Amino acid sequence: MAAKARARVSPPMTPKPLPLAFEALDGFVDDDALAAFVAFRDWARFACAGAAPLRAARPPSPRLMAVARAALAAANADAGAARHFFLDHFRPWRIVSAAPDGLGLLTGYYEPLIDASPTPTPEFRAPALARPRDLVSFAPGEGPQGFDPALAGVRRRADGTLVPYPDRATIEAQGGEPVAWLADAVELFFAQVQGSARLRFADGREARLVYDGRNGRPYTSIGRLLIEEGEIAESEMSLARLKGWLRANGLAPGEKGRAILQRNASYVFFRRVDDVDPALGPIGGAGIALTPLRSIAVDRTLWSYGLPFWIDAALPWRSDAASPFRRLTIAHDTGSAIVGPARADIFFGGGDAAGGRAGAVRHRGAFVVLAPRGDEP
Repeated sequence: MAAKARARVSPPMTPKPLPLAFEALDGFVDDDALAAFVAFRDWARFACAGAAPLRAARPPSPRLMAVARAALAAANADAGAARHFFLDHFRPWRIVSAAPDGLGLLTGYYEPLIDASPTPTPEFRAPALARPRDLVSFAPGEGPQGFDPALAGVRRRADGTLVPYPDRATIEAQGGEPVAWLADAVELFFAQVQGSARLRFADGREARLVYDGRNGRPYTSIGRLLIEEGEIAESEMSLARLKGWLRANGLAPGEKGRAILQRNASYVFFRRVDDVDPALGPIGGAGIALTPLRSIAVDRTLWSYGLPFWIDAALPWRSDAASPFRRLTIAHDTGSAIVGPARADIFFGGGDAAGGRAGAVRHRGAFVVLAPRGDEP
């Protein structure tokens, strides 16, 4: 018999968030508030319809849902009206990290555009696997009693009992039901890290890999492993450098490159969507299409989807040189490596150019959450 799920208790914010005035947000009046409002209303439309997110997160508060309904009822806004919408319905709170400077950590992610095949060929040998029928998913900390609270998924046996789901190495050895075939284990791995990918087949058709669950094992950064073990200097680490090292060290079972990949025990499953609108971004954890440079991934155990976050940092987001990134973003997504209150992953869009920009971002920045008036984070 399956064990009962236990209730999750969200940890308190440490240190406690600090209330601010909007006037304290440098650059707020210059930001494109209409773009932020449209991104917020995208979430509001989905949430008010009662649709389930792809990945469960902290439920939105009644006040946040009331603001969502107000956004849907608002007349078509211009930039000024959009700015007043946020001023009228939200209050800023500075999120202070435990770091000495109080700043948080920002990274970037993107949707890869990858050549693929619907069937295995000598050129395409790495299967992207469909979600297994025996996978049971839940938010971290909400798992069955007696299981590691870090797990976010288990396997349900035929007799109804639950056991931890196998790790990456075991899943790769056992196989499953492929939805598409990619060139090698490196392309598959980074599609899993990003949580989605747009596929381009030889006949010109396109499809999209959409996140459809993971085995629930904790995520391990292989880039960090290689830095700590002296294989790649931190100053030299990049997506291209990492991919090159993995391929140079072998991807066959038992080879060094494959062994490093398998040290990240987390494994993501996909479903394939063949009706792709290239103008729309991939679907994030909230269940809606992501908006470049407006959608962020947050810690889903601490934050609700739909919350606006003001981010102020110097990032290489327009060019190789860092420049001010001051804009209102919306929590549309989550990720296994996104842990803690002052932590966000910024969605940069799709393709190689977006990937290059996203991969260059690992910077400190100031975080401000806009909580509905009457709520405290």
